[in-house]
Amino acid sequence: MRTQVAIVGAGPAGLLLSHLLHLNGIESIVLETRSRLDIEATIRAGVLEQGSMDILNDAGVGERMRKEGALHHGVEFAFGGRRHRIDLLELTGKAITVYPQHEVIIDLVAARLAAGGQILFETGEVALHNIDAQRDTERPAVSFVHQGEARRIEADFVIGCDGFHGVSRPAIPANLRQDFQRTYPFGWFGILVESAPSSDELIYAQHERGFALVSTRSPTVQRLYFQCDPKDHVDNWSDDRIWAELHARLEHDDGWKLNEGRIFQKGIIGMRSFVCAPMRHKRLFLAGDAAHIVPPTGAKGMNLAISDVKLLSQALERFYKQGSEDGLERYSDEALKRIWRAEYFSWWMTRMLHTFADASPFERQVQRAELENVVASRAMSTALAENYVGAF
Repeated sequence: MRTQVAIVGAGPAGLLLSHLLHLNGIESIVLETRSRLDIEATIRAGVLEQGSMDILNDAGVGERMRKEGALHHGVEFAFGGRRHRIDLLELTGKAITVYPQHEVIIDLVAARLAAGGQILFETGEVALHNIDAQRDTERPAVSFVHQGEARRIEADFVIGCDGFHGVSRPAIPANLRQDFQRTYPFGWFGILVESAPSSDELIYAQHERGFALVSTRSPTVQRLYFQCDPKDHVDNWSDDRIWAELHARLEHDDGWKLNEGRIFQKGIIGMRSFVCAPMRHKRLFLAGDAAHIVPPTGAKGMNLAISDVKLLSQALERFYKQGSEDGLERYSDEALKRIWRAEYFSWWMTRMLHTFADASPFERQVQRAELENVVASRAMSTALAENYVGAF
């Protein structure tokens, strides 16, 4: 098989890149180890910045997002028995939309297939070859097994969008890349609940028992999280115990109550920060979770993936239409500027809102003072809002 761009991974990064390339007349093939059903049914939260919404709309895949996504003009912070609203729209002129990642994937898969795009699901034994190849001789390639048959794709470029555990990042020689990583001593216990939303906007709660988050999935489904031991197991948490913990962390004496309902999904996710630099080696480029991970506190994961592939699609367009390699040469440096800012913001939000078991009484008081400063100072509120909506 032969194509211009071989894309490993059919998450938001790989699918959106394939579609953006298609809109510019550039051929691609997407490989994915999971089935279409699996990638479309894996429920993950998603907060889209204004810039991400604009990219999806411009690519012609934003219709359902506009109809079904929940547009939020602000967020709330709860601590010390009070709730404080940060008005994102008033402070930045921008908003965010809560639209889950798997819904974005559903939209992108439909768009690619409708356009005749090639997505090879349920591939196995994926391996990268000739990443150092020169254009005039041997080409980069991806080998894999599909429907029981060994196959191989030759391409001008290979793009790794296959996540943290994929094969793409390890294809960059270890002595030529630097992996920056921090693992946090807590995780998030997440649930999906059949009930009306408890709040029109997201609520970030800091409590001595640990962090909690109220989000929406739809008019009839809530997404709720609370800080937990990452080594805990969902079987240790009955529904009654979950509700007791959430009520304790979220409710105060202001009359606001958390809506309960039938819990139909439970899960624990770990928390880490990770960056691989550079995000390019010869004919291989990394995008999305293959290159970086952020704690979900800052709501940046899917937005960074979208930002990566927008940059990369523009660079590939200039290469194929103008013969210019400048964008490809600059891709890693330009992407990492945005990534490190998002890493900082996500780390800052995580540090400010979570309970650290080893924190001293002094550190806990400073943490509370920082929250008070953020909600009391317009300058601090604006800085948070700008980072949250991606207004930079």
